[in-house]
Amino acid sequence: MNKSGLPMERRFMTALSIAARRMRTAYDGIVSKRGLTLSRARALLRISDTPGINQTGLARFLEIENPSVVRLLDGMEKQGLIRRCAIAGDRRAKQIVLTPAARRQVAELEEISNALGRDMLKGVASRDLGAAVRVLEVVIGNLETPA
Repeated sequence: MNKSGLPMERRFMTALSIAARRMRTAYDGIVSKRGLTLSRARALLRISDTPGINQTGLARFLEIENPSVVRLLDGMEKQGLIRRCAIAGDRRAKQIVLTPAARRQVAELEEISNALGRDMLKGVASRDLGAAVRVLEVVIGNLETPA
């Protein structure tokens, strides 16, 4: 227990939930001014960070169903941001490739992400940030492992 009266685990979960929600809201507010949705921005960054990613891998990362990722990619393709290419040996799988126009948007999104990160982490010591990352990686691993 602590001065709030809540167990530390519950305080952590509450703080994590609030921080995640506020970070998404802030990021969404910034990218929406540039004509993007949060889903589209996350997809562009993931495709850029993961050359050769396919639709299934992207859906898994975004935590959405395959039909939803297909609709997302349809819109991105119409905007000229991506191309879907067949993968040798698997006619059904499609590799997602960024176009030059998308690469310019990715560069802008990376700048936005870096600026938001700097603002968000203002006043957090490097050692504390390292400890937080290690804790979150364990939490993520625990949530990925079936109970």
